[in-house]
Amino acid sequence: MNLPSRSESDQRQRSPLIVIVGPTAVGKTSLALRLGQTLDAEVVSADSRQVYRGMDIGTAKPTLEERRLVPHHLIDVVDPDEPFGLAQYQTMAYAAISDVLARGRLPLLVGGSGQYVRAVVEGWGIPRVPPDQELRDELYRQAEAQGSEALHARLSALDPVAAERIDPRNVRRVVRALEVCLCTGERISDLQRRRPPPYRILQIGLTMPRPSLYRRIDERVDRMLAAGLVAEVQSLVARGYDYELPSMSGLGYRQIGAYLRGEISLDEAVHLIKRETRRFVRQQYNWFRLDDERIRWFDVEVIPPGEIEAVVREFVGQGG
Repeated sequence: MNLPSRSESDQRQRSPLIVIVGPTAVGKTSLALRLGQTLDAEVVSADSRQVYRGMDIGTAKPTLEERRLVPHHLIDVVDPDEPFGLAQYQTMAYAAISDVLARGRLPLLVGGSGQYVRAVVEGWGIPRVPPDQELRDELYRQAEAQGSEALHARLSALDPVAAERIDPRNVRRVVRALEVCLCTGERISDLQRRRPPPYRILQIGLTMPRPSLYRRIDERVDRMLAAGLVAEVQSLVARGYDYELPSMSGLGYRQIGAYLRGEISLDEAVHLIKRETRRFVRQQYNWFRLDDERIRWFDVEVIPPGEIEAVVREFVGQGG
């Protein structure tokens, strides 16, 4: 019998992390609730909108009853007018996963926000450098006066690796890279090096044919309207949250905001929500590609949840 190599042995001894990804409305929450109850697991949300308190209907948060059945982390973390970025999310996600594992339970990283999932799974290095608005304004003025190529050339002199990765026309990214260099004296390309986390990771991808998915999206939007999405947006605005906040630019909130300001009819708002959600699905499939060999994909119209659960059970049982 061949003994496992040291690397194989180390991998088997690592704690498991189950990741559930896929487009919006495909059934990630339903599967997570099932696994949470049958496998003694807890959910670590990877949804960039569900972090905001008071934004429940439009973000399709799990209900309070569902959260009582299976503990959820990183939901209702900040108020809608508080800044919340990728670095903050990554730190909190790692802390939540460690907490779940420390209590002998199985962590499920669940969500459709590609950056959030990748930052955790791949161990992205994210510069913890707060924005310097004065410096940014100066750099934007330089780009406007001398052209984006000149700004990109300045980055090439300071951080050629980052400059190679960034399109000169993407002034925002060029400015951020320069900001990090000028504020810290370090190259953003060095700070962004990836360090994979110490978990055994199984990525489960849920998918279904587009016509079926689009039908589910339309039905979900209709349920959101029936559940009081308009009133939810009205309440947020009444509490002083401005339409221009990043949190209020999310799907549903932006369109209902336009309706409340009298810019479009409610029917037009609903049509736009459905259309933009379909567009968002296409973006999600760019993050979670069906040909990505790191993700084990399941067509939920064909594969019953019991089979997916069996795959997870087998993976979890391979450790130790």
